[in-house]
Amino acid sequence: MAGKWRLTIDEGFSASHQLRNYNGKCEHLHGHNFGVSVEVEGETLDPDVELLVDFGVLKRVTREAVAGLDHTHLNDLPAFAERNPSSENISRHLYREIKARLTPLAPQARLRSVSVSEKGTSRATYFED
Repeated sequence: MAGKWRLTIDEGFSASHQLRNYNGKCEHLHGHNFGVSVEVEGETLDPDVELLVDFGVLKRVTREAVAGLDHTHLNDLPAFAERNPSSENISRHLYREIKARLTPLAPQARLRSVSVSEKGTSRATYFED
């Protein structure tokens, strides 16, 4: 049986948002210190350094993706002009941003999932099969 490796890094950002059509407190302007967790996996290591992907590379591409959201009002961004800036939609947005940056740098590492939390007790996770 062949094994796999899975790497996880955590990042975060601060932003405000409003959930349209929510009919509750979250429809009003409010902010969060969002948590972001990124998982990659793969079966093969880079033959020269025996890493799936360098943690520094994974952190850098994640920070680049998160930088576009940090200290913004998410509703004002093109990515959320028509979609609510919910944790679900933020996690999908970050997944696609990170995947586009990571794939050319570490083709042996597959992006498994991106999770976004508004509080430490709840998170939304996006992944593609």
